[in-house]
Amino acid sequence: MSKNILIISTSLRFNSNSDLLAQSFEKGALEAGHLVERVTLRDKTIQFCKGCLSCVKTQKCLIHDDVNEIVDKMKEADVLVFSTPIYYYEMCGQMKTLLDRANPLFNANYKFRDIYFIASAAEDGDHVWAKAVNGLEGWIDCFEKSHLSGVVFAGGVTDPGEIQGHQSLKRAFEMGKNIR
Repeated sequence: MSKNILIISTSLRFNSNSDLLAQSFEKGALEAGHLVERVTLRDKTIQFCKGCLSCVKTQKCLIHDDVNEIVDKMKEADVLVFSTPIYYYEMCGQMKTLLDRANPLFNANYKFRDIYFIASAAEDGDHVWAKAVNGLEGWIDCFEKSHLSGVVFAGGVTDPGEIQGHQSLKRAFEMGKNIR
């Protein structure tokens, strides 16, 4: 059965390593017959959450920027994929801000169940991505019907496009291809 997959690439850099991982995941998912949309935050206007909690009552954020459209897409997706560069052992700020602004989903009838995390960093090792995954899992814990379904990490890549030939690209492709 085909799934509706939303990939959110949070890097602001062109030809970023995390976005290349997202593209590889997308290719695998498309090959498996899924419907895939990839959104990049690169050209999006995203303001910080004001903490007013109006969204809890209205299921819409009062801030009018590009986040509302992204959150609507998140609500309708069966699968969410977050792709981020790792900065100081954490997800990038754009991703964290998006997660904060996705608060209208908390009381909504969201469809997503499986959530995937894709990341790259200059440093290598499991300790590099662990705190970022922990941050995402904190968000996922607020959505009882959802869970973290997989992680792909590419360490030791710094410059744009440096990931070419890295084994993580194949892992991302296979992860996308094996979504059920």
